[in-house]
Amino acid sequence: MTVYLHEEDLPADVLAPGPVAIDTETMGLITPRDRLCVVQISDGKGDEHLVRFSPGSDYAAPNLKAVVADPVRLKLFHFGRFDIAAMDHYLGVLAAPVYCTKIASRLVRTYTDRHGLKELVRELLGQDISKQQQTSDWGAPVLSEAQKDYAASDVRYLHQMKVELDKRLIREGRMELAQACFDFLPHRARLDLAGWPEIDIFAHM
Repeated sequence: MTVYLHEEDLPADVLAPGPVAIDTETMGLITPRDRLCVVQISDGKGDEHLVRFSPGSDYAAPNLKAVVADPVRLKLFHFGRFDIAAMDHYLGVLAAPVYCTKIASRLVRTYTDRHGLKELVRELLGQDISKQQQTSDWGAPVLSEAQKDYAASDVRYLHQMKVELDKRLIREGRMELAQACFDFLPHRARLDLAGWPEIDIFAHM
């Protein structure tokens, strides 16, 4: 298991075919204001790749964009709504098709309100991950080893988690509902970017 750090783009042909797990690190939670700093990606085979973007980047990244936009390759996220919006805004590509472990968790783990990545990894896989670097400075000139390990851990377990969550979705008869949510997720991300982040457009009032 190796964590690779790349500048401005993913090298060509470093990912195996099949689903990829993706996450992002930004300067904050307001997408148009807080720039995209890092995109983490893994094919689930044991290595993680971090693509770092510098201040003033043009976000060209043709290899990374090709993976994100690939209509055949499934993209796995945890709270994909944020990451999809960030990549759409800065990279100019809309990720699809997608799968979100947080949505799957909310549909099948109705016995708890704890749907964070740390809790899911612990319950489903029996692993403990640290979230200490979550609010660190991702725009720093040099990323610390702790930051790199944290970023890698955000995509390291998503393939395994999908397997376990799918078992529960099937068991509870909610796979079709989950898939409908996943299909809508890129549109939900674009609603956020278009100015409806907190408004439920399906609500009566």
